[in-house]
Amino acid sequence: MPNTQELQDLVTQVRRDILRMVHKVNSGHPGGSLGCTEYFVALYNEIMELKDGFDMDGIGEDVFFLSNGHISPVYYSVLARRGYFPIDELNTFRLIDSRLQGHPTTHEGLPGVRIASGSLGQGMSVAIGAAQAKKLNGDDHLVFSLHGDGELQEGQNWEAIMYAAGNKVDNLIATVDRNGQQIDGGTEDVLPLGDVAEKFRVFGWDVLEIENGNDLEQVIDGLNEAKSRTGKGKPVCVVMTTEMGNGVDFMMYTHAWHGKAPSDEQLETALAQNPETLGDY
Repeated sequence: MPNTQELQDLVTQVRRDILRMVHKVNSGHPGGSLGCTEYFVALYNEIMELKDGFDMDGIGEDVFFLSNGHISPVYYSVLARRGYFPIDELNTFRLIDSRLQGHPTTHEGLPGVRIASGSLGQGMSVAIGAAQAKKLNGDDHLVFSLHGDGELQEGQNWEAIMYAAGNKVDNLIATVDRNGQQIDGGTEDVLPLGDVAEKFRVFGWDVLEIENGNDLEQVIDGLNEAKSRTGKGKPVCVVMTTEMGNGVDFMMYTHAWHGKAPSDEQLETALAQNPETLGDY
C-alpha cells in the first residue's frame, strides 16, 4: 500500500488532472470532482481489494459504482493512475469518439467502468443488485457506491434504500457526498434534505459519518470502519461531508463550479495551488 504522503501527492495530481481535462474542452464538472478526490484516491489505493486487470463480472474482488456520473473527471483520473488505462488518454476527455465521455459509459469498453451512469438516482439500485449477485455467487467481497446529496432528491433512491435494509444487503457500503451544493444552488434551498444520516438510520441502515471528507486520513479511517460493519445484517451508509471545489480557493463555498470550466487565467491560478507531484499527462 502507498504511504500517506504518496497518497497525498496523488490527491494533488488528480486535482491537476481534473482541472486540465475540464479546461481543455471548456466543459465538465470540476466542483464535485475536486470535492471527492480524497475519497476516490483512498478507495482505489487503500480500501478496495482489487485483482490485477479488469473484467466486467468483478468476481473475487470489491467493485465500485459511481451513481453521480457527472463527476467523471475524478473517476477517470484515479482509474488511469491506478493503471486501468493509459494516463495520456486523459487528454481525450469529452472529445468525439473518446472512451472518456462526460458521463461514464460502457459501450466503448473503458476498463474500470461497469455501468453507464449520470441519470441520477439509479446507482443505488445497481449497487444493491451487484451486492446480491455476490451473495448468490458465494463471493464475500464488497460493493461500494457513491451518491451526490442532491441526487437523493430522486425518489428511486428511497425505494432502493428500503429494499436494501429489508433484504439485509450487508455487503454494500454506500457513501453520500454531503457537500450541500447542486446545479441550481444549495441543496437546502432547492429541496431540503434534512438529517441525511438519520434518514438512513430510520430506513434500517447502519450509518457512520466522516466529518471532513477532504481529510485523507479521516476518509481512510471512516471507510475502514465501514468495512468492519459489513456482514452484520444491515447495509452500511457513510455520510461524508466535503467541500465542492476543494483545493481551489475560488471554486469553494459555492455551487457555481458544479459544471463550469475555468478560463486560461483561472486554470493558471488553480494549478498554482496544486503543484505537479507525479507528472502531468
